[in-house]
Formats: sequence, C-alpha cells, structure tokens
Amino acid sequence: MKQVTLLVLLTCFMGLNAQVDNSLFLHIDKSKTKINKEIYGHFAEHLGRCIYGGIFVGDTSSIPNINGYRKDVVEALKEIHIPVLRWPGGCFADTYHWKDGIGPREDRPSIVNVFWGGVTEDNSFGTHEFLDLCELIGTEAYISLNVGSGSVQEASEWVEYITSENISPMTDLRKENGREDPWNVKFWGIGNESWGCGGDLSPEYYGDLFRRYASYARGAEYKIACGANSFDYDWTEQVMNKTKNKQHLMQGLSLHYYTLPYNWKKKGSATNFDEKEWFVTLKKTMRMQELIDNHSRIMRKYDPNNKVGLIVDEWGTWYDVEEGTNPGFLYQQNTLRDALVAGINLNIFNNNAETVKMANIAQVVNVLQAIILTEGKEMVLTPTYHVFNMYKVHQDATMIPMDLVCDNYKFEEEEIPAISASASIKDGVVSITLCNLNPNESEDLSINIGDSKYSDISGKIITGDKMGDYNDFGKEPKVVLNDLKVKSPKNGKLNMTLPSKSVVLIQLK
Repeated sequence: MKQVTLLVLLTCFMGLNAQVDNSLFLHIDKSKTKINKEIYGHFAEHLGRCIYGGIFVGDTSSIPNINGYRKDVVEALKEIHIPVLRWPGGCFADTYHWKDGIGPREDRPSIVNVFWGGVTEDNSFGTHEFLDLCELIGTEAYISLNVGSGSVQEASEWVEYITSENISPMTDLRKENGREDPWNVKFWGIGNESWGCGGDLSPEYYGDLFRRYASYARGAEYKIACGANSFDYDWTEQVMNKTKNKQHLMQGLSLHYYTLPYNWKKKGSATNFDEKEWFVTLKKTMRMQELIDNHSRIMRKYDPNNKVGLIVDEWGTWYDVEEGTNPGFLYQQNTLRDALVAGINLNIFNNNAETVKMANIAQVVNVLQAIILTEGKEMVLTPTYHVFNMYKVHQDATMIPMDLVCDNYKFEEEEIPAISASASIKDGVVSITLCNLNPNESEDLSINIGDSKYSDISGKIITGDKMGDYNDFGKEPKVVLNDLKVKSPKNGKLNMTLPSKSVVLIQLK
C-alpha cells in the first residue's frame, strides 16, 4: 500500500502499482486560509464572437437584451456569482486605444483586429459598456493596459478617466460621456504577454517598463505585472529581480498556462477524441501544481512576506477550432473532459489559496474553454459552466487542509492520481469538491471528518454517459448539474462512491 500526507497539495503519490483504499482526511480545525473569490474569475477578450454576439448585441437587436447586453448571458453570469472579469485582452489589449471606444458610438473610429481574424470592429463596446456590464452582473473589473503599442500617458489617463474624483480634463471627459461618478476598478494589468504578442520584450526590459507604467498608474489599487508563459521560470526570476524593493508598485504577477492534448501545431479535437487524449489532457492539466510550486518559489525569494499574489489570468483547454469556423475566432465545443479539467484546476487553486489570489479561465463566451456558447438567439451552458456553478460555494470560504491517499488511474504505461479534491468551510458549512479522473471505473472513497457533528448532508454531480458528451444547440443537454444521494456519516466517516468521469460536490451542515 502507498501512503502520503498532503496538507495543501492536490495530488496523491504516484509510482507504486498496488491498489489502495482511497481516503480523505479533513483537518477542519486547521482551516485558516481564505480562498479568494477572484480565483473563480473569467476573461472576455475582443476575440471572435466573445464580445460581439456573445455578450453584446446592441439595444436594437431582436435578441432579448438589457441595454444591448444579451439577457440570457447576463442571467447565466449572475447565477454563478462571477467575481471578476478581465478585459479587453489578451493580445487585443496591446493594440487597443481606449479613447477610440468612448463617446457617441456613431463617432467612434473602427479598429482592425490584427491578432484575431483580421476583422474590423466598430468600437461600439468600450470602457463604459464594459464597466456598465460589470455593474449589471455584480462583478469586479480587471482592465489590461496597453503597454505594447500604447504610452505611459495613455495608460495614466485611462486610469484617471475611470477612477478619479478630482477636477481634471479626464474626469470632465468622463462626465461629458454620461458618467458622473468614477467607477471603482481595483485590478489593473500592466501589459499582456509582453514576452510574445504584447511586444516581444525581454524580461529585463519589461521589468523596467513595468516600474515606469506602474509609477504613473495613480489610482490603480492592485497592479498586476505580466508574468511567465507556462514553464519560463527565467521570466519570473528576471521580473521579480527588477522589481525587488519596489513591491509597493506590484501586487500581483500573472501566469498563463493552456492545456493542449498534443502541441501548438496539432492541438487535437474538442469532441472527437479517444481515451489516450483524455488521459494526456488530464495529465497535462495537473502540471498546474508544478507551475505554481516553481513560480511561487522564485517569487518568495524576492518577496519573502508573500505580498505579491500569483494571478493565473489565462488558463483552460485549447483545441483545434470547430470545422467550418474562422481559425482566428478560436471557437471550440466543450465536453465532459473540459468539466474534469475545470474541476482539477479549481481544486489546485483552492489548495494553493495562500499563493494564488486570482485566476481567469479563457474565455467566458464562444472562445476556447467557454462557459457559454451562443448562436443567434440560442444559448448553451457548457459542462464547464456547471462546474463553476457547483464550485461557487468555495468563493471567500476558508480552505480546509487535507490528507489524501488514493489509487492511480492507469493508461498503457502511464498513471496519474485517480482523484482530485479540495474542501472549504463557510458559515459552518463544509464543502468538498471531488473529481474522479478515471473514465472507466468508479472509486470508493472514505472521508474522515473527525469529531465534527453534521446532521444535514447533500450532494451534486456532473457526469455523462460518454467521455465526449457535450451540450449542443437545439438538443437536450447531456452534461448538467444533478443531485447526488449521499449516505450520512457514521463514527466521523463518510463513505461514498465516486462514479467514473465525474465531478462531485458534497456539503455537510
């Protein structure tokens, strides 16, 4: 039998072949770290049909809308308590000049979206439209400033336009455009992917540039520096070194990591895949823990008091686009496999809540691992949406440390832990989220809750008949959130069975 103690990590020990009795021990009495609600954040870029047609249709559209925002999408976002929304990009952010997107819509100049499809946009969705949307759905705004093709003055004036109460040209301009009071925008990104589409900069040069932009972004409370692409640890090292002793300028450092079954040239199909691709996808997405460990270790070297949070502001699956769609629109379907990817990553973020302060799945509507798909007047809630709806119980809850011992899910000559887990407590309610990564076999699990007494127990489950099940337009959804019957604990233990390829929530009151 193999055994391991894990207090804040997701995975169980791998390597031995003997089957084990799966057990989860919750240390409820040691709970102290808050799971920031912003870990459950989202991302909306001017990319494909995310903004236009996905979120915004205009107030003259025949699609039911609230001041131009799709009514069905607004209601769906409010249902999952979306805590923070990142905009306008992404790569688009470093071509976006904010003054083109304010004032009367008929007077706004157009822009060619050079990164995503080469389409021409009319700038009808700009600063006011985005921030009004955030107020409508009750979410915090996270704005990415243009460092790649913009200027310090442009960035500084945008912050002033949005946040300032002072008498100034920018506040006067805001009032002329119909907004008397400033918006309360806390989160600001200083550039995006500056190592790539955001300017192709060296980390040393970007570190200096960040200090300059951040110094003039007065009114920006929480400034987020552009961090690394996946396993580029040198970027983190150099940027943290350049900003050491200047951490009053930096509150967060970003990280981008996408889960691809294969590689950037051959990403694989979103729906037509076999068990090998299922296994490889889940194995690769579990490397998020490795990334958090290694990047945070470098960060703590320069920031020993943990004042700079890790911001995973782009994550999710990336497959080949759906056949017949614009390659630059990154439109892909979303299956039960994506639900498992979402559950695994959110469990990792929960268990690393001391380090990870925000995360933003890419993207909210019609792009990559979208939680919502739209087509004309129709809307589909994807399996990933239902995971976010299930996991919303963790927002601003207190993370419960745990010991997890579990069997491995084996495929051919490789293996990964069969179970992923995280837990939290809020208002006396214990919430446990679990993923069974094995698509073929159920997993029995014993959960030790100690001496705590709970009289009420409930369960929810997301699963499907097949690995590739997904929800499509005009069809009965195949992957939804359902109730799950769970037996009451006995002698401080809750014994249950996790069905194959499932995401499960257990709540104890």
